[in-house]
Parts: sequence; structure tokens; C-alpha cells
Amino acid sequence: MAATPTGGRAWGVCRAKNARHLAEQLRTRRLVPLRTWTLPAWASTPAGKVRLKDQNELHTQLGQLLTRGVPLVEALEVCCTSVAPRARPPVQRMRDMVAAGSSFAEAAKAVDIFDAVTIAVYRAAERTGDLGGAAKQLATTTRRQLAISGKVGTLLIYPAIVLSISVVISTVMIVFIVPRIGTALEGTGMDLPWFTRALMSIGVFAKEQALWVLLGLGAVVVGAVLGRATIGGAFSGLLRRAPLVRDVVLAQESARFFTVMAAMTRSGITIADALGVAAGAIGHPVLRDQLFTLRTRLVEGGALRQLIDSVSALPIPTRRLLMAAERSGDLEAAFETLAGDLTEELDRRTSRMLAALEPLLIVVMFLVIGSLLLAIMIPLLKASSQVM
Repeated sequence: MAATPTGGRAWGVCRAKNARHLAEQLRTRRLVPLRTWTLPAWASTPAGKVRLKDQNELHTQLGQLLTRGVPLVEALEVCCTSVAPRARPPVQRMRDMVAAGSSFAEAAKAVDIFDAVTIAVYRAAERTGDLGGAAKQLATTTRRQLAISGKVGTLLIYPAIVLSISVVISTVMIVFIVPRIGTALEGTGMDLPWFTRALMSIGVFAKEQALWVLLGLGAVVVGAVLGRATIGGAFSGLLRRAPLVRDVVLAQESARFFTVMAAMTRSGITIADALGVAAGAIGHPVLRDQLFTLRTRLVEGGALRQLIDSVSALPIPTRRLLMAAERSGDLEAAFETLAGDLTEELDRRTSRMLAALEPLLIVVMFLVIGSLLLAIMIPLLKASSQVM
């Protein structure tokens, strides 16, 4: 509850790190906090960063403006008008902090709109005086990440839609159609198959105990929301082991890794520091552990060209290319090339994956819906044969 400039009262929900952060946010709206209540952690939505699409727009605008000599504060003012309304308040706070004397990287870290990779790149760019070039490189990086996310989203949405349709059709048939037809056939004295009787019992129970069934489904949904981190981790682990999907997941993680490495090394960050940040940005456990081991041994004084060969999660051609680039001193170009090549490879693997999923999903739909149709058709065929 806050006081308005006219003396009234305003109610609302606001996300803040603490009471001081809340007061700062309300001050920008010309409000004064009077009383606050803290929601439990499970009742609040995840904080999250600014959407990747808005980050890409912000990097693009900064790169274009800063390289043309526009002052940083004025460039941030322009960026406030180009991003989505949800992203404007943190960008405006970042502009105010920069105008007050803070560095761009520290302002970006304070408003918490970028990940650690982006902040590290901007911090390194400020030391070298090439903030505009870093923004352009990050714009390229976010465009690749958007392309990768789009491919993965397409890969997951298609089977989810097909399976959802199958579940809805199956539920309608079990609850409404199978019991009605089965009851009519039982009235004729026909002995129904056990499968049909089982589906009838399930449908009658679901219809008579609809309230309890809905409460049970609601409890499952609430449990899934509360345990979404565990469920997501288990699902990711399953995808990494599935025969058709594991190559796609590895290509996605590799493309993300080399995209981050290309952005960081071009900003003047050392290989060891870039490896520490980039390895933490990927989710593949085997590849991540091997990269962290490589970084540790590199810091201890190991030769990079020998350590690269120990990262067995990467394909042999990729390792050979990195070893050749390290010998020639052109790792930055190699990271950029691999980022582009692996993004294209992910596109090809995703297309092949979708082509393989289509017939597989058709088979699944046939097994689910076809079995229900058989539960209806078999008794009807028996009834028609008895009549004849």
C-alpha cells in the first residue's frame, strides 16, 4: 500500500530485493510506501531476466549508436523507446545510474537484466574502450541464441500439441462415449470384452467422481509447479539419453558454448576466464564438467592444444579444428566459425528430428485412440454378427 501525490492510496504488487529496493521502485512512480506484505517464495513468479528478444534489440541499438559517436546516456534513452514496455523501467534505471557516474557494466549488473556472460563482455569492453563493438558482437550472439531457442521450441511444441490432442480426444471417449455404448450393449445381454468393461468402469468413475478427479488433477498441477525444477532436470536428463534427441541436445549446447566464447574472446577476455563463464552457461553435464576440468588444468599450466583433445564430448573434427586454430593463434575466428557452423548443424538435426517424430507421433496417436475405437468396434461387430 502506497501514498499517491494527491494524498490517496494505491495498492499493487511489486518485485523487489528488499525494502530499500522497493522504495526506490515506487519513487520512480511518484509513490511512497506505507505498508508492505511479503509473499511466500512459492507464490511468486520467477524473477527472470529481460527477454532475449529485448536484449537483442538493446544490444543492436547500442552497437549502432555508440559506433556512430552517440554518447552512452543518449543511446540508452533511445533504447528505452525501442524495447518492450516491460523492459523499459530497468533500462531507464540503468540510464540514470550511468548519468550519475556508474560504469555501464556495473549499472547493468545492478538492475539485473543481463546474464553473467553479457556483463563480463561489457566490463571487458569498457576497459578496452570498445563498448559499441562489444554491443554489436552481443547482438550477433543473441540472434544466434534466439535461433537456437526457436529450433528447440519447435522441436518440443509439435509433439506437445499432438499428445495434448490425443489426451483430450481419449478423455472424451472414455468419459462419455465408451460408457454409453457399453451400457447399451450390456442391455442386450452381450458379454463385453474385459478391455471394454475396464474402460467403462474408468469412465463411469470419472463421471461420478468428477469433483475428486478434478481436485486430484489440480493437486498434480500444483505439485508439478512447485517441483518444476526437479521435473525439468529429470526431463532434461531423459532428453540427453534419448537416442533421437541426444545429438540435437549436444549440438544445441555446443552452439551455445562457442557463441559465448566468440563474444567473450573478441572483447579481450582471456581464454581461462572465458571458459569459466561459458562452461557455466551450458546445461549438458558431461560437456560442462569436461570444460571446467580443461580450464582448471589450463590455469595450472597445461598446454591448451593437448587439453582440448581431452574434451571427448565434442566431436573429433571440432577438436582438431580448435587444436589447429590454437597453433596458428586464431582461436577467436575458430570460435566464431564453430558457432555459425553448429547453429546450422542444429537446424539440420532439428529438421531431421521433426521428420522422424511425425510418423512416431502418428503411431502413438493410433495406439491411444485406436485402442479406444477397438473397445467400441469389437462389441458392435459381435452384436451385428449375432443379429445376422
